[in-house]
Amino acid sequence: MNAKYMKHTAKSKTNWEKLNQTNDRSINYTDSPATTEDFWKDAELVIPAHKIHLSLRLDDDIVEFFKKKGHGYQTRINAVLKSYVRAHSR
Repeated sequence: MNAKYMKHTAKSKTNWEKLNQTNDRSINYTDSPATTEDFWKDAELVIPAHKIHLSLRLDDDIVEFFKKKGHGYQTRINAVLKSYVRAHSR
């Protein structure tokens, strides 16, 4: 079985019954305090550009490094490449 097949057939570990019985008032927000206007003053809306599907060969250690950081590793690789391009386009 390949990884793509496993991704779509793997059973979720989420306890949906317990989650559905939880109301919003019981959520602990102490680790995510409310934001202020000052927090948002330098915020910049970035709308993702259209992505091009591409086959790219990378070294195993590079891919493993990004995969170890969790879901979204391709997006992180893209962000690193985008930062490189911006830094070298000045």
